Amino acid sequence: MTAQDQRAEITAIMNQLNDAWARLDADAYGALFTEDATYITFVGTYYSGRTDIVESHRTLFAKFLKNTKLAGEIIDIRFYGPDTAVVTGRGDTYKGSKPTKASKMSKLQTTTFVREADGQWRIAAFHNTQRKPLMEAISFKTAPGLIPAAQK
Repeated sequence: MTAQDQRAEITAIMNQLNDAWARLDADAYGALFTEDATYITFVGTYYSGRTDIVESHRTLFAKFLKNTKLAGEIIDIRFYGPDTAVVTGRGDTYKGSKPTKASKMSKLQTTTFVREADGQWRIAAFHNTQRKPLMEAISFKTAPGLIPAAQK
């Protein structure tokens, strides 16, 4: 299998996450995670295991994230051997039919994928971080050495 094929598989799973979220289907969303996956929200809440991830999303979909969809953009996919990949991306939730533009997405995410014994890629770890654009701009202005190489 080529690296391009592996990237396509990972991208397809990211799309399945978005589709499950759009349907507010916590079970389908959780099925994309390993049994022992970890999930850290942008507010710092730590969930451990698929069951915890499913149940928390069942509640989120019924309350705070009701009628929302996910917007996402993959920034980078790196493979560490044939069965491990780390995806860096931007994301946000939105309502309605118009997704958030990539430049306006308020969260950065790191997602670690593993290929399990059944041959399927699943998410083993997810970490979501809220961006602070004003703080970032101030720090870049006062300490230009903090500007990432990709933004110079």
